[in-house]
Amino acid sequence: MARVKVFGPAMSAHAARILVCLEEVGAEYEVVNVDMQAKEHKSPEHLARNPFGQIPAFQDGDIVLFESRAIAKYVLRKYSKSAGVDLLRESDLQEAAMVDVWTEVEAHTYNPALSPVVYECLVFPALRGVPTNQKVVDESLEKLKKVLDVYEARLSKHDYLAGDFLSFADINHFPYTHYFMGTPHASLFDAYPHVKAWWERLTARPSVKKLSANMPLKF
Repeated sequence: MARVKVFGPAMSAHAARILVCLEEVGAEYEVVNVDMQAKEHKSPEHLARNPFGQIPAFQDGDIVLFESRAIAKYVLRKYSKSAGVDLLRESDLQEAAMVDVWTEVEAHTYNPALSPVVYECLVFPALRGVPTNQKVVDESLEKLKKVLDVYEARLSKHDYLAGDFLSFADINHFPYTHYFMGTPHASLFDAYPHVKAWWERLTARPSVKKLSANMPLKF
């Protein structure tokens, strides 16, 4: 079987969201680097894969996809049965619904609060040469604290977000949280013991360990 291709730097948080799912199901894949500095993501070749000129993109034979969460779900639907992995829980309506709920929370509540801290503290200074906007960081941290209050309550009752089972809702949090831990604000998680324990369970997974090794916290 031909390897699927993921287009985008392996250190990209959005690419890593796909790669961690590929690792979880044991699928063979190839990472095709896209040089963002050289604006390869705006090239006609890449625009044919992702018309919005963003990363990542994904190819499986004649199928070409973009949007990392959609790609990750495609990967899990294709390989989960043969791999004996069930991260979407689609055989159980209630469990699948809870996976969907917390996947949406990550996309629309958690990530919008956490990712600006990553960009301001790590990405923009390193890649754009601009100083951290502390006002943006402070406002984002206040939002994140409120989000983590909810997570702490949830994770005090269950080992994982959708229930007492690992799911896509959990591993979906890996890439940006990994980079958040490289900012000066990583200790925020210490105030949320159940959240911290959940994060430690995620980082102990072989898939996460493997990818983390190629996602340096200093750019």
